[in-house]
Amino acid sequence: MSITKYSRFRPEALEDLSLEDLLQQLSDYFLRSGFQDASGFYQLGDQSMAELQEAILQALLEQGALSQADVERMLSEAENFEDSELARLLNELIERMQEEGYIRVGPANSETALGSMETSELGRVEPSRGGVKFELTDKTVDFLGFKTLTDLLAGLGKASFGQHETKELATGVEVTGGSKRYEFGDTLNLDISRTLLAAVQRNGLGVPIELTDSDLYVHQSEYRSSCATVVMLDCSHSMILYGEDRFTPAKKVALALSHLIRTQYPGDSLHLVLFHDSAEEVPLSQLARVRVGPFYTNTCEGLKLAQRILARERKDMRQIVMITDGKPSALTLEDGRIYKNPFGLDPLIVDHTFKEVVACRRSGILINTFMLARDYSLVNFVKKVTEIVGGKAYFTTPASLGHYVLMDYVNKKTRTLH
Repeated sequence: MSITKYSRFRPEALEDLSLEDLLQQLSDYFLRSGFQDASGFYQLGDQSMAELQEAILQALLEQGALSQADVERMLSEAENFEDSELARLLNELIERMQEEGYIRVGPANSETALGSMETSELGRVEPSRGGVKFELTDKTVDFLGFKTLTDLLAGLGKASFGQHETKELATGVEVTGGSKRYEFGDTLNLDISRTLLAAVQRNGLGVPIELTDSDLYVHQSEYRSSCATVVMLDCSHSMILYGEDRFTPAKKVALALSHLIRTQYPGDSLHLVLFHDSAEEVPLSQLARVRVGPFYTNTCEGLKLAQRILARERKDMRQIVMITDGKPSALTLEDGRIYKNPFGLDPLIVDHTFKEVVACRRSGILINTFMLARDYSLVNFVKKVTEIVGGKAYFTTPASLGHYVLMDYVNKKTRTLH
């Protein structure tokens, strides 16, 4: 007969706690976007130390590292929370996270990586106001991207992700094919034996061997395509309304896609565009801190900005991955004013949006739309976009969004080139 023995909790028992497991448990807190419950959303405040302590405590309780009885005991032994054993335990974990480079702690009025910003738009990264704040480091963002990618691929079974292979041959350092006569522009990875043989066949055996450009042969390798991608992420308030948080899963997918490209497709590039009342490009390093807002959906402005970004890229393939759940409801007019109409599909807004879709097609930019809603009018709008540009439309859910985005990214390029 087995016997279970219970002993008093000792804080030093958490010294061996894996910070990576804790960070994974805290991922929803770090990536939160403003969703509260079915009744609406809350305005996100500063990333304060008190909030972080509360989130860590909740994670420890969910992991089973602490019990509710442990918490009550540690609180009861002190007159206030700041002097309690629980506060000391949580602060030690925060110090460990800081020492290992997962978070940065500093005064709330310090400038962020994007500078000192005073905008109130939630679609942009906000500075904290007052007190002490923390912010995620690139190490944490990279870790969250890796874990998200791992979780998403786990549901796909075995998948071999590498560079985008094609049936074409090119010249390069990695030898995978026979040699060919050198042509201007080829990588000068000489096939020495074939080159010397060509010179001997031309002049006969003798010393010194005279070489000309017609004697040069270079090794061939498999041609690897490159792709420039802009993720257009809808951050209008509809992404966290109607009883579902659609924005946080979308952020996780963008993080996973960023990690996949950086580690498996180093020749590719990825950019992030947020679109709401207007649109702006946000550095991928700030993706974890992006929040929803403002209210409307300016798809047209997002497409314009994505085209300008892709125009700078010299890649074999250029594409836009648009993740949204709403119809276009805003338009930037020529004088800079923003025209808004959330009721139905406004002909003026839709017409200008379709014009940008046509411009993408003329520039050879593919648009794949990942739709998180199934309204009748919205479905027809997305089908029309797909028809114009020749891309694809996926009507999916936050739970399956990542599977569609990642597999589409990996598989599409080979089919396009072949």
